[in-house]
Amino acid sequence: MPIRVLLVDDQPLLRTGFRFILEAEQDVTVVGEAGDGATAMEQSRALLPDVVLMDIRMPGMDGIEATRRIVREASASAHVPKVLVLTTFDLDEYIVEALRAGASGFLLKDVPPDDLVQAIRVVAGGEAIVAPSVTRRLLDRFATRLPSAQERAVPARLDRLTERELEVLQLIAKGMSNAEIAAKLVVSETTVKTHVGNVLTKLSLRDRVQAVVLAYETGLITPGARS
Repeated sequence: MPIRVLLVDDQPLLRTGFRFILEAEQDVTVVGEAGDGATAMEQSRALLPDVVLMDIRMPGMDGIEATRRIVREASASAHVPKVLVLTTFDLDEYIVEALRAGASGFLLKDVPPDDLVQAIRVVAGGEAIVAPSVTRRLLDRFATRLPSAQERAVPARLDRLTERELEVLQLIAKGMSNAEIAAKLVVSETTVKTHVGNVLTKLSLRDRVQAVVLAYETGLITPGARS
């Protein structure tokens, strides 16, 4: 089955360009378009896309709030679309908020066509399109926008993890790949993949990017800290 994509951007010309690129691929189909967040929510509910290509800055309901509502609403059903955020700037301050809202990654609007298509495939497959190391740089830069100590998620949430799983979460949050984690812990990559899967499942996280954000929010990783 082709990957079903919903295009959300307040610029019709941009939506047309993205549609032209995506519909040239046999494994991707554009099921709808929206010019604002409210319409995106309605379209997502009606069309059940696999991936929502979401602009951040739009009139009315912006892309961050739309992402938050789409992910939250979809979580109560069997179909949860992946949200891939579009931005104009590489380190847009809104990216942090978008990731916390549930986005699975972000792309620049001037992304090369091949990279756009590949990103959609990656996100549709359940992976994050933002490397954890990039996410850390974003979180470090905009740490003041993260919750204060009083607002952070209850650290007890991490009690669901074993000691080794907690260690793996810390290494994920430091931007390490499975291979790097395996070398660090002197175990196989298969073992690491199992631990990563357990971490995501136990903490109800969609991907490694969400794991990095959670590590910051619970105080497991301090903004600016390095391994």
